[in-house]
Amino acid sequence: MMADRTAPRCQLRLEWIYGYRGHQCRNNLYYTVGKEVVYFVAGVGVVYNTREHTQKFYLGHNDDIISLALHPERSLVATGQVGKEPYVCVWDTFSAQTVSLLKDGHSHGVACLAFSGDGQRLSSVGLDAKNTVCVWDWKKGKILATATGHSDRIFDISWDPFEQNRLVSCGVKHIKFWALCGNALTPKRGIFGKTGDLQTILCVASAKDDVTYSGALNGDIYVWKGLNLARTIQAAHGAGIFSMYACEEGFATGGRDGCVRLWDVDFKPITKIDLREAEQGYKGLSIRSVCWRADRILAGTQDSEIFEVMVRERDKPLLIMQGHSEGELWALDVHPKKPLAVTGSDDRSVRLWSLADHTLIARCNMEEAVRSVAFNCDGAQLALGMKDGSFTVLRVRDMTEVVHIKDRKEVIHEMKFSPDGAYLAVGSNDGLVDVYAVAQRYKKVGECSKSSSFITHLDWSIDSKYLQTNDGAGERFFYRMPIGKHLTTKEETKGIHWSSWTSVIGPEVSGIWPKYTSISDVNAVDANYASAVLVTGDDFGQVKLFRFPCLKKGAKYKKYIGHSAHVTNVHWSHDLQWVLTTGGADHSVFQWRFLPEGIVNGGPETTVQDGYDADSNSEESDSDLSDVPELDSDIEQETQISYDRQVYKEDLPQLRQQSREKKLQVGSLKRQQGPDEGLSLQFVHGYRGYDCRNNLFYSQTGEVVYHVAAVAVVYSRQQHAQRFYLGHDDDILSLTVHPLKDVAASGQVGRDPAIHVWDIQTLKCFSLLKGFHQRGVCALDFSVDGKSLVSVGLDDHHSIVVWDWKKGEKLATARGHNDKLFVVKCNPVLMDKLVTVGMKHIKFWQHAGGGLTFKRGNFGSLAKLETMMSVCYGRVEELVFTGAATGDVYVWKEPLLVQTIKAHDGPVFAMYSLDKGFVTGGKDGVVELWDDMFERCLKTYAIKRASLSSGSKGLLLEDNPSIRAITLGHGHILVGTKNGEILEIDKSGPMTLLVQGHMEGEVWGLAAHPLMPVCATVSDDRTLRIWELSANHRMVAVRKLKKGGRCCAFSPDGKALAVGLNDGSFLVVNSDTLEDLVSFHHRKEAISDIRFTQDAGKHLAVASHDNFVDIYNVLSSKRVGICKGASSYITHIDWDSRGKLLQVNSGAKEQLFFEAPRGKRQTILNSELEKMEWATWTCVLGPTCEGIWPTHSDITDVNAASLTRDRKLLATGDDFGFLKLFSYPARGQFARFKRYMGHSAHVTNVCWAQDDSTLLTVGGADTALMIWGRESEAHRENRPVDSEESDDDIEEDGGYDSDVAREKSIDYTSKIYAVSIREMTGIKPHQQQKEVSAEERPPVSRAAPRPEKLQKNNVSKKRKLVEDLGLEHVFGFRGFDCRNNLHYLNDGSDIVFHTAATAILHSLTTATQSFYLEHTDDILCLTVNQHPKYKNVIATGQIGATPSIHVWDAMSKQTLSILRCAHTKGVGYVNFSATGKLLLSVGVEPEHTITIWRWQEGAKVTSKGGHPDRIFVVEFRPDSDSQFVSVGIKHIKFWTLAGGSLMYKKGALGSVEDARMQTMLSVAFGANNLTFTGAINGDVYVWRAHVLVRVVAKAHTGPVFTMYTTLRDGLIVTGGKERPTKEGGAVKLWDQEMKRCRAFQLETGQALECVRSVCRGRGKILVGTKDGEIIEVGEKNAASNILINGHMQGEIWGLATHPSKDLFISASHDGTIRIWDLADKKLLNKVSLGNPANCTSYSPDGEMVSVGMKNGEFIVLLTNSLKVWGKKRDRSAAIQDLRFSPDKRLLAVGSVESTVDLYDLTLGPSLNRLGYCKDIPSFVISIDFSADSQFIEVSTGAYKRQVHEMPSGKMVTDQAVIDRITWATWTSILGDEVLGIWPRNADKADVNCACVSHAGLNVVTGDDFGLVKLFDFPCPEKFAKHKRYFGHSAHVTNIRFSFDDKYVISTGGDDCSVFVWKCL
Repeated sequence: MMADRTAPRCQLRLEWIYGYRGHQCRNNLYYTVGKEVVYFVAGVGVVYNTREHTQKFYLGHNDDIISLALHPERSLVATGQVGKEPYVCVWDTFSAQTVSLLKDGHSHGVACLAFSGDGQRLSSVGLDAKNTVCVWDWKKGKILATATGHSDRIFDISWDPFEQNRLVSCGVKHIKFWALCGNALTPKRGIFGKTGDLQTILCVASAKDDVTYSGALNGDIYVWKGLNLARTIQAAHGAGIFSMYACEEGFATGGRDGCVRLWDVDFKPITKIDLREAEQGYKGLSIRSVCWRADRILAGTQDSEIFEVMVRERDKPLLIMQGHSEGELWALDVHPKKPLAVTGSDDRSVRLWSLADHTLIARCNMEEAVRSVAFNCDGAQLALGMKDGSFTVLRVRDMTEVVHIKDRKEVIHEMKFSPDGAYLAVGSNDGLVDVYAVAQRYKKVGECSKSSSFITHLDWSIDSKYLQTNDGAGERFFYRMPIGKHLTTKEETKGIHWSSWTSVIGPEVSGIWPKYTSISDVNAVDANYASAVLVTGDDFGQVKLFRFPCLKKGAKYKKYIGHSAHVTNVHWSHDLQWVLTTGGADHSVFQWRFLPEGIVNGGPETTVQDGYDADSNSEESDSDLSDVPELDSDIEQETQISYDRQVYKEDLPQLRQQSREKKLQVGSLKRQQGPDEGLSLQFVHGYRGYDCRNNLFYSQTGEVVYHVAAVAVVYSRQQHAQRFYLGHDDDILSLTVHPLKDVAASGQVGRDPAIHVWDIQTLKCFSLLKGFHQRGVCALDFSVDGKSLVSVGLDDHHSIVVWDWKKGEKLATARGHNDKLFVVKCNPVLMDKLVTVGMKHIKFWQHAGGGLTFKRGNFGSLAKLETMMSVCYGRVEELVFTGAATGDVYVWKEPLLVQTIKAHDGPVFAMYSLDKGFVTGGKDGVVELWDDMFERCLKTYAIKRASLSSGSKGLLLEDNPSIRAITLGHGHILVGTKNGEILEIDKSGPMTLLVQGHMEGEVWGLAAHPLMPVCATVSDDRTLRIWELSANHRMVAVRKLKKGGRCCAFSPDGKALAVGLNDGSFLVVNSDTLEDLVSFHHRKEAISDIRFTQDAGKHLAVASHDNFVDIYNVLSSKRVGICKGASSYITHIDWDSRGKLLQVNSGAKEQLFFEAPRGKRQTILNSELEKMEWATWTCVLGPTCEGIWPTHSDITDVNAASLTRDRKLLATGDDFGFLKLFSYPARGQFARFKRYMGHSAHVTNVCWAQDDSTLLTVGGADTALMIWGRESEAHRENRPVDSEESDDDIEEDGGYDSDVAREKSIDYTSKIYAVSIREMTGIKPHQQQKEVSAEERPPVSRAAPRPEKLQKNNVSKKRKLVEDLGLEHVFGFRGFDCRNNLHYLNDGSDIVFHTAATAILHSLTTATQSFYLEHTDDILCLTVNQHPKYKNVIATGQIGATPSIHVWDAMSKQTLSILRCAHTKGVGYVNFSATGKLLLSVGVEPEHTITIWRWQEGAKVTSKGGHPDRIFVVEFRPDSDSQFVSVGIKHIKFWTLAGGSLMYKKGALGSVEDARMQTMLSVAFGANNLTFTGAINGDVYVWRAHVLVRVVAKAHTGPVFTMYTTLRDGLIVTGGKERPTKEGGAVKLWDQEMKRCRAFQLETGQALECVRSVCRGRGKILVGTKDGEIIEVGEKNAASNILINGHMQGEIWGLATHPSKDLFISASHDGTIRIWDLADKKLLNKVSLGNPANCTSYSPDGEMVSVGMKNGEFIVLLTNSLKVWGKKRDRSAAIQDLRFSPDKRLLAVGSVESTVDLYDLTLGPSLNRLGYCKDIPSFVISIDFSADSQFIEVSTGAYKRQVHEMPSGKMVTDQAVIDRITWATWTSILGDEVLGIWPRNADKADVNCACVSHAGLNVVTGDDFGLVKLFDFPCPEKFAKHKRYFGHSAHVTNIRFSFDDKYVISTGGDDCSVFVWKCL
């Protein structure tokens, strides 16, 4: 019976597919370069050679293919599929092999694909809700850019063949033109305009000169030039144009009208071919795909046909492929005598196929959908079952009807003629089978009626006497024929021989169902009696071969993919040569060639398509181990190990965040200081062999590299000393070394486990690889060239990743196997091949782009599928050798097994290949040396105690330990065992034990000898071991125990050793011989702690998990007392020094005291407790230990503590794997500490050795015993700081400065979103219902014509319309919250800086400005690339929800790259690396993420959270591409880019006097790894590497905001906040070491100067201040010259232009008004008013200027002297606008108090109030006078505009009066004349200001979106046409034309900037 439990040995091979997918797809049919036709059907790519009539198949997909693109060279194609995790395959049409896999780009499906013109890139569009567009570097399988495609479906995408970075996509009601720049894909929508209707575009093709042709839904061709629709070619087709193909000859289009049209290159028509008129054409033929190649055209139709047309004979199209069309395909039968098959489908056709010729012979159309077909026994008649319950019988000869009968209502799904031809059985969905007599013209003669559900399958017996049926309820019935009597007894049905077997139910086929499910997803089966195989088709698109009969559930099978969702029917051909299968939804018929067993092994067939499960035991049937001999116990144990953790180290940051909050409550001062001594790791006993392999290597220098716990060890055999790589934070599971043996890679456990690649000599990490695996990394291997690293993870799929480890990039990924993989090995010759082995598994892999394809190992008839434990490549021709769990070595010639050799007893765990030959190691403890073909075993070495040399550093626990790792080198064999030993075998035979540790099991017991450097450990591995701690570091004794133990203790004289065991017993043994002295067994639960009293060891206390402590008298060996009272298990016990009092801790965190010897409970007050002397202190509770508990102690337990004899240092071990050192006593909560990593998950015990110079720790499950040396601070100066000093002393006060505090709390989020800057109420103008205004009333009177709306000034000039605005100058520099954002360019002739959303290049020679305006919101940072190769390259970053960084050329303003980033609120700082190739950015979001970019490609290298508080500056070292420094709030970190990951060290204050961690604001660099950081208190800290070496005290008196390192001479400039004095200044120039300096005054006249940015050029220093000034200071003469002026921080609301001169005035909340010269672009004057100014205006003659203040006061100044002429304060709230009347008699003043006050100017400065306007509904926005000074118009915050009479203030309500007024000025945003300025999307944001030109022809507006817009005036129509201008950031607050309409001036809210625009 063994045999039939395996899968059948025969197999199927796909030979032909009838069909083509035309439905729901388009553009999926092409000619290849080999003149073959490529298309797809179901899940298969097909390459059809029409000349030879052959097909090749691509089977790399696992679901329906829906898109296809042809590479420009036409031999490769890309196909995209549907599915949850759909992928794209790029494959070769010659070999049908995968070239590249593109994964993880899309969800749902890949709808469109297109190769770029050069073939290097591929674009894809997803089926997800966002229709995501991706651009791939397809060879690497890497996404270059991704973007949201459109809110609705996209149908086609195409690259511009002439512009490398442009694409066009089209779809439902849109077309988009895309630009690829950096990693940003930026779309612009095509503008349909008036040329054509906005409609759905179905296909596109790009042509030269920016022209795009597209096919529309209505049959027109739309021609685009740029973004605009240029023209349409109407009625190119009669209906939608589905496909367009561009080629050298021109264009071909195909449409729903069934026509193909050819056009020349200019889209002039050439010819039209109507396929509906063709011989095989028909009404309704619709074309989905066209291709034109020289003289041939292909057309694919909706109904699954492919036509080929020769251009010369275009009237004779050939039908070269056809299949069923829409609806499901279920009906299938084969001719009983000939190689013919018939199918019938919901498309109402019946088709007859020739299996020998692969063609359609006949087709017949029925009235109804066909669901079943049956040939009679001689093939002359054909019965068809219909969907309406009728059936028809046809004569096959001429397809004429014999009979048509309808007895049923429901569909006929199954029918069969009896073998003797007498009857026809017809099964319907009514649940009945009707029997008809053929000879009596199909008279009904019987009925089978037992089924309660629809009939699914029928089979006749050979003698035609019986029928078996299956139904939808899963029941099987038997009937006697022809009457249909139901047979009930076993006897009657026994022994019936069935003529066919299609039943899915019954004992013969139970094996087709999985073991534990009752699902009904097998649709059809058919048995081949001759070969004893069964073929099945199921709902998952799989065709499977089982043995027949297959009696046991869950039988093995071979499976074949290709069909998409449902395989509806399967059938053997009459001669059993072929299997036919039909696909329900894919309409296709697959014809498979059957290869019986004999052919398979002999023929070359085996490798065809092997990588895709084409024939092999499938995944599912692999892992069921039922028929495998017993698994080896070691392997079984290993597969059951779980690597999941409750808490991963990655969870610590979240916990830390919570803990910061808790610590803040305690306060900084209350937390106790950490210790001033430290520890360093000296030696580790242990080697991880029990669940790892291949983890032992020689380095270049002959050191031994291996791992245990979280430590990678480099061991020197000569010195018997160890060095450690301590970068991991959890168990290392895998290790490998680089081919040059100088670099190692190690992988660990973790939620997102890291792989570290590190230098064996320096122990520095080169690269950190993260972000893919889960749980852990179980296998690693370098490629032979050392460039890539392959890793295997512990996720459920055991994923495989190939890394470019230097860059840290994933090159390829694949799912490995469902069961555990043990080893991955790279091919020694071919870089792109590798092999994996594991549980029941061997696969040979090949890189393909971003994925890997595989072939399964084919065991053939040589062996059964076996678990493989080890693998090596041979030296000769592609041979692979694997070690099996059986002890055999298997020899492979990829992928075939060629021979097996018996090598070991039990699994071959280790194998290593030599130049000539191999060495293997097995569970049998034997090492074998083999020749190079495994033909002879040359030598064996058995590992035995007897063979150990005298130089051994330990003892073998047992003979023949299981071998887990082997390596050779330096004339020796290095062996690692499962028992945790490492041995070195000399080739001549002797063995030396180098290192050892405990075996698998947790280690808890640890005791130090009281007098000697010796310790004891006891473990769950059931051993007690004694270790020597002196320089010898070795195990000196070991004893096996009957049970594991968890505690041990030496007696005070060291002669006895007590050991507590897990079964509740304990023993006392002689500590030299380890022989028993006494033993007791009083308890049931484990003994948890055991202690002798100090006084000659009179008493022994034994604590157990039974909650008791027993006290024994040692001399009498009797129990004398029991301590009761603990409510939980006992965790720790300690005696006092007199041996009278016992302190006890329990698992319920109780601290109890008992008196010896009886164990009486005592109560002791805390005050008493502190005075007591304890012999030992291992307890973790009480007031002296309160500080050792971390904030998250609910999750973690402190397992152990140990106090030095001098009672100064307390060491603790906890469940996070941390060893911590505290000062003792640790009073109060959360004491500070030093912490050390090395152990992995838990530190179970810690213990100081006898002289307190050494600390011992054990690590539970990591089996390691670690020995740490104690070091005082003095020794550590020169060593790297190895502990993470208590990671989170954040709450130390980092200093305070008002500017820094303000900046720290700036909320950039509120600035991102467009919101109204004013609180308006009411309905927006464009949403108000209008009454019919006077203008629209019919004219009644013949009155005089209407007056002008606006008084025209300068009417003498010709009235000019302003066509456009151009930005000419900006006054402003963002200094208030930015830094280092001002630079010299071009040797100091230009400067670059930014304000608002504008970056400005200001020429110092011509004093002109040019602008970079691509940002959409405030720029926050700017940097210049210093490398000469990238001259004048600037990077700027902005705020925004998904902000971008722009890299651009300063001179041409060309964008070089756009980086879309994940810094969610904004980019706070950017900086280029030394070579200029990398760019660093840091966010202002809460994590303050630091990201590194390769900016030219737009590729993100890596990103990592920087710090919980604000980071201000991040700068690369000027000579480095990998080292950089970040500073911020109480923060300095020194970062290294290691491959693709970031690692950092915190700045260590070391022992510099009075230094403390402060808020750091700026960075500069010096030689010899010096770093300077400017602190908030004015000091500069000087660091070497990451250790503080000195402080430059008070470099400035206030914060040092900015520092600049001059690259050419190393001099450093600093800028700070300082009061100008004789010696001091806010800018200083220092020498290279910052020892001497020279100060510069800025002469700004400020009392306090605050510098935010400095830059040094040739002899000049450029300075930017907080107040928005840019100043140049000469180094020689110290003269300062102001280059740029701007307002300081505060909104600018007031703006007025002089009535006759090129002057304007601005008034700001910074408390100043400033008068500017428009012609010379400079500040003329500034008046500080002491209060925020809100509005301003000139008098009509320009002699006076009035200013309204925020506090309700207003002031009138004389323009010439700027002296106050008068002032008044009648209101307490802000003045919003004020105006002089044109006759200069009145001043109207409007305020927030909803009033306009009117003052008399004629009586002089007394400013008498004449009256005020009442009835104003809300605050005033603006006021305008009429030209005759009789009226004012007031616009208000309620979106209402009112007119009032002057000077009475009465409101005018008569519309006729209002319509006749001519206004002197118009600044109102309200009113019918300006209704058109309100945008559609103004629901959250408002238009803030408007101004009509003096010519009265234009109106300009400013709004909350930061836009300046130009309209025609008047603009009464809603949503009027306009031009828009970017530059300001969020809000434009005010806007004015200059007196002669030559300029527009606009002011910004938050951006404090004034923009001057030239009118064009």
